[in-house]
Amino acid sequence: MMFDVRTPVAFVEDDDDLRASNVQALQLAGFEAMGFASATEALKVLDADFPGVVVSDIRMPEVDGHEFFRRVQDLDPELPVILITGHADVDEAVAALQQGAYDFLAKPYATEPLTTTVRRALEARRLVIDNRRLRTLADAPSGDPLIGDTPVMQRLRDTIRVVAEANVDVLIEGETGVGKEMVARAIHRAGARRRKAFAVINCAALPQELIEAELFGHEAGAFPGALRRRLGRIDAAERGTLVLDEVESLPLAAQGKLLSVLEEREVTPLGSNEPHVVDFRAIATTQADLGRAVDDGGFRSDLYYRLNVVRLQVPPLRLRRDDIPRLFATFLGEAATRQRRKPPQLSLAVRRRLLEHPWPGNVRELRHYAELVVLGLADRGADIEDSASRSLPERVDAFEAQVLRDTLSEALGDARAAVARLGIPRKTFYDKLKRHGIDIGIFRPVPPARS
Repeated sequence: MMFDVRTPVAFVEDDDDLRASNVQALQLAGFEAMGFASATEALKVLDADFPGVVVSDIRMPEVDGHEFFRRVQDLDPELPVILITGHADVDEAVAALQQGAYDFLAKPYATEPLTTTVRRALEARRLVIDNRRLRTLADAPSGDPLIGDTPVMQRLRDTIRVVAEANVDVLIEGETGVGKEMVARAIHRAGARRRKAFAVINCAALPQELIEAELFGHEAGAFPGALRRRLGRIDAAERGTLVLDEVESLPLAAQGKLLSVLEEREVTPLGSNEPHVVDFRAIATTQADLGRAVDDGGFRSDLYYRLNVVRLQVPPLRLRRDDIPRLFATFLGEAATRQRRKPPQLSLAVRRRLLEHPWPGNVRELRHYAELVVLGLADRGADIEDSASRSLPERVDAFEAQVLRDTLSEALGDARAAVARLGIPRKTFYDKLKRHGIDIGIFRPVPPARS
């Protein structure tokens, strides 16, 4: 998985006591450290996909640190190698740095310089791995308008397939920027009306004084300025799909007439007494809580229940963070094509933002951010926001929430397994889930669809 939280360190040292003490120090600092008595042993587990770093003594029998470093470079020249040297070997270590070694430590050294150097090297390694995976994801064909492999997105796609085959109206709920129109388009494309019109009406953008004329059409002379007969926007959906975007924005008077149209599938233009039949499927989208709007008197209850035949909820990005890498890779490739540029490498600032930012604008915000990255305008803004607007407790909270999500994803939503991996009491685990707003159910595998 991209943005892996694991921190493996291969520590190579032929002195048993020195190796054991350093491995223990690294483990106490939170690293996944592994000790090797020789370079030959270490080379058996290292490859180009090794996600961590290598720390190696220079003076070792058989294969010394220099030869070991050269062999690691042959495996992957971007795999960080930190060399440990005695005072007499400093010149050799400097030469190794010139040849591409990440850093060196001179004996004797304290624990803090070791852990600090390893932490910096691991951050650089994660960046290399993430950039490679980003390129792989960008090159992989999607073929799916709703990108994502998290359980919640798999369930949404399964539901869309079922709903698309039924000739029923649909209510799509979700925060701003989650992709409600894309869900509506996916339903349209998968259904029997896919070769017909897909008409979207942004209810919030309709002029208040002309809403009914825009929706239902009008006859010539129906009102001042109506010089000729005009069909309404609902007619544009004939035999296809009508999408009522931000339906909560309609005033109550228009809601009443819309209800009549949905019930009868007939439209009466302004200035006419003769209704005409319109054949369409209705899909309404909203970022509001329509149930609460009904209670508050801002939305008609009969229209709400008429629209709410089938209800789909599109999850916010914060509840499917594992989809961010693939989404970002896709948007980065699209933005690079539009701007006629090569997709850029992931920087530390961009990687940090992808990991920590709550993405209140959801997929739309992520798409816009990818555009900024391609244009080279993202790093400074990310650094300023991370340092100026997010406190240390906020960043610690963001990291803790991500660890919880990663662990639940690896455990497939199994609470007992997640608690065991995290090493915390069960009550603490559930308290943290509640505090971070994490729904454990979205990490559980989707049952296979019945044939």
